[in-house]
Amino acid sequence: MRAFAFGIVIAAGLLLTGRATFAHHSFAAEFDTNKPITLKGTVTKVEWTNPHVWIYINVKDSATGQVSNWGAEMGPPHQLQRLGWRRDTLKLGEEVTVAGSLARDGRNRMNARQVTLTSTGGRPGETLDAASSNSPNSNN
Repeated sequence: MRAFAFGIVIAAGLLLTGRATFAHHSFAAEFDTNKPITLKGTVTKVEWTNPHVWIYINVKDSATGQVSNWGAEMGPPHQLQRLGWRRDTLKLGEEVTVAGSLARDGRNRMNARQVTLTSTGGRPGETLDAASSNSPNSNN
């Protein structure tokens, strides 16, 4: 019976490890460093999860006035924490400027390199490294 229980634990560990490995992706496959983008918008959602933190911002087109929601992938939570980020660094409704690389598939997604907190945040004007795969401080 002990061998059976041990086998179940090993199988579960392998399944969980395999899923985490599968979930991670290549930066170059998803984002294009030749297409830099900088967006200013209002934070609508923060997903502080592995393998990458995602933030979502509403961006207003200055020409049309149309608002669109953009997702910005950042580094993993543990790496962001080493760079000074906390789960509550960004709050819903705060204005930020995000610089990074555009998604290859044309969707409203980007890989964030830096996030600048504007005057509406708790640390106005501060620019934080987003620990992305395309960042000088990245280990992921």
